[in-house]
Amino acid sequence: MMKGGLAGLMKQAQQMQEKMKVAQEQLAALEVTGQAAGGLVKVTISGKHEMKRVQIDPGAMDDREMLEDLLVTAYTEAFKQVEAASAQVMSGATAGMPMPPGFKLPF
Repeated sequence: MMKGGLAGLMKQAQQMQEKMKVAQEQLAALEVTGQAAGGLVKVTISGKHEMKRVQIDPGAMDDREMLEDLLVTAYTEAFKQVEAASAQVMSGATAGMPMPPGFKLPF
């Protein structure tokens, strides 16, 4: 009985590992764009939180301090989108495997 349970657990862990690999590939290919001030500033980042692109409307160039704030806001929005997508993708990858409360998957 104990041996069968262990084999089942190992099979489940292997399936989860496969799903994790697919999930990580999906996240690596993900790109999201955060924006501020109605699209005056846009920041695009990857699923690994790497900045890919910054777009600044000429109208946002007049006030340096405001532009700095808008860049931070746009990046923060994009970051939150990646976090939400990551949580959703990873929850699908770990479905069926109990995870300890507060456990965060590395990625």
